Amino acid sequence: MAKPSPKYAKSPVLTGLGAVIRELRSEIGRSQEALAVDAELDRSYMGGIERGEHNLTLINLQKIATALGTQPSKILQAAGY
Repeated sequence: MAKPSPKYAKSPVLTGLGAVIRELRSEIGRSQEALAVDAELDRSYMGGIERGEHNLTLINLQKIATALGTQPSKILQAAGY
């Protein structure tokens, strides 16, 4: 299990992305665990992403976006980037 990186802790970019991912997941009624399974990621890692504790890679952003039925660009745009 990946540990939160203190280097990125509370980064506005990561917390913003995490909040958008959590909101989109909630809108479609999916649990963290179900989204993690669909994105082929560990559930605890998914939780860390939603809390802004992990520096999200583009590959994992693509996996999450696909599992949410959207595009990575839409997630970035919703987060203000």
